Amino acid sequence: MQLKIQKKLYPILFGFIFWFLNPPDGLNQEGYHVFIVFISIIFSLILRAIPMAVTVLVGLCFSVLVKLLSLKEVLIGFGDSTTWLVVIAFLISGVIIESGLGKRISMVCIKIVGKSMVSMGYGICLSEFILGPVVPSNTARGGGILAPIINSMSRTLGSMPKRTPELAGEYLHLVGAHANLITAAMFLTGMAANPLISKAAQDIFQIDFDWFEWALGSIVPGVMGLAGLPLLIRYLSPPKISNVDSIRQKVQNDLDDLGSWSSSEVRLSIILIFMLILWSTKPIHGWGTTTVALFGLIVILFSGVSTWENVVKNHLAWDTLIWLGGLLTLATSLKNLGFISWISSEMQQGLGSLTPFYTILILALIYFYSMYFFSMLTAHIIAFSSGIFIIASGFEANPFLIVPIVAYLSSLCGCLTNYSTGPIIIYFGNGYSSPIKWFKVGAIVSIYHLLVWLGVGSLWWKIIGWW
Repeated sequence: MQLKIQKKLYPILFGFIFWFLNPPDGLNQEGYHVFIVFISIIFSLILRAIPMAVTVLVGLCFSVLVKLLSLKEVLIGFGDSTTWLVVIAFLISGVIIESGLGKRISMVCIKIVGKSMVSMGYGICLSEFILGPVVPSNTARGGGILAPIINSMSRTLGSMPKRTPELAGEYLHLVGAHANLITAAMFLTGMAANPLISKAAQDIFQIDFDWFEWALGSIVPGVMGLAGLPLLIRYLSPPKISNVDSIRQKVQNDLDDLGSWSSSEVRLSIILIFMLILWSTKPIHGWGTTTVALFGLIVILFSGVSTWENVVKNHLAWDTLIWLGGLLTLATSLKNLGFISWISSEMQQGLGSLTPFYTILILALIYFYSMYFFSMLTAHIIAFSSGIFIIASGFEANPFLIVPIVAYLSSLCGCLTNYSTGPIIIYFGNGYSSPIKWFKVGAIVSIYHLLVWLGVGSLWWKIIGWW
């Protein structure tokens, strides 16, 4: 209890101390104070002192009370299209989970592909790849849909936590965890905080890194990363069971229990496919990502797939509306009050001897491995992504090189620890790997990601004309 109180007080004390200091030369008082509020929120998120949305609300309320921002300025982020893209995507993902479509897709993929332990891993990767674009919570996708299935598969094979994880459970859980991070990186709607990066790219570089551009840049390194993952994990944690007939029988039994496809599942599948087509063809029709998502939600409601009463029960959507809208408000204020231009100038002077290439490489590695010090991918993204863009802009780095690097590494860096994000915590919590083993595997997988995404990825971005 005392520790919880201390965690709540530390960010307040931190902000109080720095609030009364004079701002650095060249930075106005208002910009400095907004930055203090912003950094105090990040500090609280790292400590996980109180829920994320509550933390952001406290910061916004304080800003209004001390007349740092007006109420109108505080509400700007809640009307941003980026905020509503994530909210609507969460509402749709709730329908996918509630209807059982997500579970059915996962089991069908495993049944079709899974002929051996390695191909079971490919079935998991395929499930993540299909669900990634339409389930924006990687925790809901990994922890809510796939992790229970993988845990059940492991036990069916007689692989139990602590006693016999090496039979199959450790392998399957590691594949599931790391596949989740790859698909979170591949799509703008693959992880809740991804739109923060898209918004920062628009604000700082004035480029549109929307759903289409995000998916276009990730498709080759992402598919390659998924293709090699089951083989890499087999090398790092080889399963001792090769016969998977019992799993295939269990999956078939579970599918039999689900019964035939319901009309709602069929309609929902058609709607989701149509949404993906519209997202992928934005250059042709010009409809924004949020517009397509809103249209998809309306069709879901009018077609009777779900009801408004069921849709609005998704508390994750409204929780995200609060914290994401609030953070976008603060980010906009930092830009409008001159903080971003000031820090860009300062960073350019401090790193002036480096070429843009080495600057990008160093920033990418620092960004990736600093995740060791964070217990939350979202907090890591908030703390670093905009700052890295600002530094890179000062060096006139190619936006379509630094933006995809930051965008994709933001989720991939979650491979390093067993506490980086919700699904990782759930997979690790099932007890099939020791912390030491998880960290060792994570370190090697991190090198794999960097080789694939900075190597193959950068070549692909060259081919499509990004740099």
